Amino acid sequence: MSQVYEGYERQYCELSANLSRKCNSAAALPDGEKKKQEVSELQAGLDEADVLIRKMDLEARSLQPSLKATLLAKLREYKSDLNKLKREVKKLTMPNSNHPAHEELLESGMAGGHEASTNQRERLAMSTERLDQSTDRLRESRRAALETEELGVSILEDLHQQRETLLHSHKKLSDVDSAIDKAKKVLTSMSRRMSRNKWIVGSIIAALVLAIVIVLYFKIFH
Repeated sequence: MSQVYEGYERQYCELSANLSRKCNSAAALPDGEKKKQEVSELQAGLDEADVLIRKMDLEARSLQPSLKATLLAKLREYKSDLNKLKREVKKLTMPNSNHPAHEELLESGMAGGHEASTNQRERLAMSTERLDQSTDRLRESRRAALETEELGVSILEDLHQQRETLLHSHKKLSDVDSAIDKAKKVLTSMSRRMSRNKWIVGSIIAALVLAIVIVLYFKIFH
C-alpha cells in the first residue's frame, strides 16, 4: 500500500475519533457561546476531514487496479461515517425551540440522546479500530523499509568489496604491464647489441681471412 495513502488515512482516523468525542461532548452542552464555539471547531474539523478524504481518493485512484478497488470501498465507508457525523453536527446548530419538551425528554432518561451517544461511541470504536489497523500497516511498512535498507547496505558493502578487489587486480595488471614493457626494452636492447656484435665478429673474421690470404700470398709468391 502507498505510504502516502496510509499517512492520510492515519490522519483521518485520528481526526474522526477526535470529532466524534467533541460531538458527544457538545451534545451535552446547553445553548450558548461555549456550544457555538464547539460547533465552530467541529465544522472546521469536518472541512479538514473532507480535504483528507479527497486526498485519499486521489491517491487511491493512482494505484494499481486491484489495490484501488479495495481502498475506494474503504473510502466509501469513511465518507458514509463522515456524512453521519456532519448530520450530528448540523443537529447541534439547531436551537432547542421546544424547551419544555426538552426538559421532559431529559427527565424521561434522554432515550434519543442515549441512542445518539451510542452511535457516536460505535463510530468512535470503528475509528479507533481503523486507526489501529492503519498503525499496524504503517509499522509493517516501516519494518519492510528497514529490511530493505539493511539489504541495500549489505549490497553496498558487497559492491565496495568488489570494487576494492577490482582496483587491486587493476593495480596488479598495471604492474604486469610495466614489467612487460621493461622486458620488451631489455630484449630490444639485447637484440640491438647482438646485431652490433654480429657485425663486429663478422668484421673481425673478414679481417682475419684477409690477413690469412695476404700471408699465404706472400709465402707462395715470395
